[in-house]
Amino acid sequence: MATSIRCGFFLFVFLFSFHTAIAFSYEPELGSARVVFQTNYGDIEFGFYPSVAPKTVDHIFKLVRLGCYNTNHFFRVDKGFVAQVADVMGGRTAPMNLEQKLEAEKTIVGEFSNVKHVRGILSMGRYSDPDSAGSSFSILLGNAPHLDGQYAIFGKVTKGDETLKKLEQLPTRTEGIFVMPTERITIHSSYYYDTKVDSCEREKDILRRRLSESAREIEKWRINCLP
Repeated sequence: MATSIRCGFFLFVFLFSFHTAIAFSYEPELGSARVVFQTNYGDIEFGFYPSVAPKTVDHIFKLVRLGCYNTNHFFRVDKGFVAQVADVMGGRTAPMNLEQKLEAEKTIVGEFSNVKHVRGILSMGRYSDPDSAGSSFSILLGNAPHLDGQYAIFGKVTKGDETLKKLEQLPTRTEGIFVMPTERITIHSSYYYDTKVDSCEREKDILRRRLSESAREIEKWRINCLP
């Protein structure tokens, strides 16, 4: 009888530990879309979790497609914690057109999940209102379990950890609760591609988009700054 109880207990502990490990190591499947931010310290590529935060993913991807993050910047770099992208409404140096403004002004319902805040994860910024996320988001530079379930995770970095390490080495200053870089970390431009597309076609598509986005930005500057 005692032996049976002990066996049953050890089986329970094993199953509990197994399921707990699965829960803590859960990682959702990435969609096929990839986005690349080209910064003055190198490129950062990331993918999305459409099954975890579909509305957030749609919103951020649309902002990228509209070129809203071009000329924006990272306003916060807290080593071992987060590198945070500024809200595009106030973070860009280039003017925004009407379509960009309309999308950037939207807020997204808080799509909280059980995905963990670990290094490389993308997590939406927001105010105290859980449904106030807009265009600012953080790239986790370390594990932050106190953020779990409080902020919407929508993707992760797929390439560019060497760029993140460069950002972490930059000099910073403290302003209130924020640790901020003393020099501007600019997102010069952004582009996207689909990993399911043939590599040659993908490269041509990326080049077309980058050239098109560059031409649009130059034209905006010409209209606003030249006689």
